[in-house]
Amino acid sequence: MAPENTLAAFRVGASFGYRMFECDIKLSSDNVPFVLHDDTLDRTSTGRGVAGLLDWNALSSFDAGGWYSRVYAGEPVPTMEAVSQFCLQNHYALNIELKPTEMEGEPKSVADAMARRTGEVITKRAQQLWKDSNLKPLMSSFKPESLVAAKAGAPELPRGLLLDELWDGWLECAISLDCAIVTCDHALWSAASVAKVKAAGMRCGSYTVNDVAEAKRLFDLGIDCIYTDRLDLFIPAS
Repeated sequence: MAPENTLAAFRVGASFGYRMFECDIKLSSDNVPFVLHDDTLDRTSTGRGVAGLLDWNALSSFDAGGWYSRVYAGEPVPTMEAVSQFCLQNHYALNIELKPTEMEGEPKSVADAMARRTGEVITKRAQQLWKDSNLKPLMSSFKPESLVAAKAGAPELPRGLLLDELWDGWLECAISLDCAIVTCDHALWSAASVAKVKAAGMRCGSYTVNDVAEAKRLFDLGIDCIYTDRLDLFIPAS
């Protein structure tokens, strides 16, 4: 309904009555946290190449809206600071996905180091931005290394483990990280997996649910929340 990971998309969500938002945050080459899903800029902006290799001055010059429609032409790549101000001023909740840049063919040790640095820098900045708010952002990631850094740097910020498969030890990992929520691809949830998470004292989230029947199945299982792109299909919970 709007170009993803932009403040324009946040505003569209707010117009439907939603009060919690999710975005993907990574680091520029000069350690500025900014909002982008992909490792590369090509799909959702006028930029080209790996975003994390560029400094913020370069990233800030790209159009992140024109690819979607002319209505959104000129929409900038947002910083985490801009997103925080939107949420804080409107008393909205935010889920930050810690999204380390991944380079094809890089050694696991290098990828893990990037995941830790991403978690450390972004969480520290979030801690500063939300220091006077009672509505702290949820720090979530597919990368346990990012969540380890988040827990060490700002233990008061809630954490969530993201899963695209139920790999060996996923539940134990979430417990060890003191996660508040486990969020899975919607197809992974069953009565058994929901029961395991609930028994461990955590909540269950599901992405990306754009079908009413699937949403009903999930809520019938006891899922606590869904992530959706189809804001027109669902009414936000009161």
